[in-house]
Amino acid sequence: MRLSTKLPALLGAVGLLIFTETASAQDAVPGSSGPTRAAPAPRTPSPRAASCHGGANFDRFLADLKQQALAAGVSQRAISEASPYLVYDQGIVNRDRGQRVFGQVFTEFSGRMAAPYRMQQGQARIRTYASAFARAEKEYGVPPAVIAAFWGLESDFGANMGNLPTLRSLVSLAYDCRRSERFIGETIAALKIIDRGDLSPSEMIGSWAGELGQTQFLPSHYFNYAVDYGGRRNLLSSPEDVIGSTANYIATGLKWRRGEPWLQEVRVTTPANFPWDQADLTIRLPRSKWAQLGVKYPDGRPLPDDDMPASLLLPMGRNGPAFLAYANFAAYTEWNNSLIYSTTAAYLATRIAGAPPMQRPSAPVAQLPVNELRELQQLLVRAGYDVGKIDGVMGQQSRSAVKAMQMKFGLPADSWPTAELLARMRGPRAQPATATALPPR
Repeated sequence: MRLSTKLPALLGAVGLLIFTETASAQDAVPGSSGPTRAAPAPRTPSPRAASCHGGANFDRFLADLKQQALAAGVSQRAISEASPYLVYDQGIVNRDRGQRVFGQVFTEFSGRMAAPYRMQQGQARIRTYASAFARAEKEYGVPPAVIAAFWGLESDFGANMGNLPTLRSLVSLAYDCRRSERFIGETIAALKIIDRGDLSPSEMIGSWAGELGQTQFLPSHYFNYAVDYGGRRNLLSSPEDVIGSTANYIATGLKWRRGEPWLQEVRVTTPANFPWDQADLTIRLPRSKWAQLGVKYPDGRPLPDDDMPASLLLPMGRNGPAFLAYANFAAYTEWNNSLIYSTTAAYLATRIAGAPPMQRPSAPVAQLPVNELRELQQLLVRAGYDVGKIDGVMGQQSRSAVKAMQMKFGLPADSWPTAELLARMRGPRAQPATATALPPR
């Protein structure tokens, strides 16, 4: 589900999505009908002994990992079947460590990823697999559009699942010290999947980061949430299993609330005196209160005069699109903690469910370049705020710090990093920061 190795880079919490790229070839194969069976990779030279494993070389590390798997209940048979595939691949580690970043704002990313063709394909899948979607909604309370949106975004409905051996990726990332403990657990989960009979080692083909299936489950999620809607749990080639398993994960793992909304587009009709500091996912107000503050539906209709709590979400600040995010929106941010991905997935689900296209900004929204975002983070740290890593990625900590400084300077506190805020923080003698104006779409 695109949240394993991508977590450090997908933290665009103020509306800037940070993509990751490597010099390696793409692991997705557009238009493919599914993964091919993988032959065991030839053993590559072991890397230098990893310090996080007490200096043990890869062979010793692998022996210890197999013992951990046995202790976790994996059979010796499954370990023996998987062993030819448990080889180190330096290319996977290089790919993980060699990621570089570039940014897109919400309107750009959603315009590409929630395009009309993907909405139409989602609606077509709901018609084709109507019985599976109906069963999943009855059992788990997750609407078909929500499942279909994730299905489309993660793999284009099974066309792009990746073509690399999962076990090789997992064990290589487990030996590397960057996130060793996490991937040790995912490797053991993959062995449990084999032991249960869901997939054979040769069938385990997916992304370079070890995700599996048409909604890109980590092995631990596959093992815990995959359900059988037709023979055996197979999230690579059974659309029915994909539908049921995705619903199970959203409902059980992500705590979906049956019968409640997730996202609705709105607009602020009183921008001059609106309390922008209230536009925060950590702040929930009744819809009646948002209505009093001048929030309406895009077509001018009033919000319901009720007590349903919602947050005002501004993925590009006060000059960009606006949404009411309900309690179920938390499932999206748990699925992928990039606000732009999660908002796009939720928006695509509303489109598949029949909502009209969102309104585009009436004027360009300025985006600071990554180097100036890093500078802003440095200045925020000097001002006493904890922004996490200074990397130009405006995550939740940076977002909160931006909001606090906007309030200090008397600026609209919408958490969007602006040239004006950067200039104020540089000092009165500094020249205004440059910014790239993105045209409305």
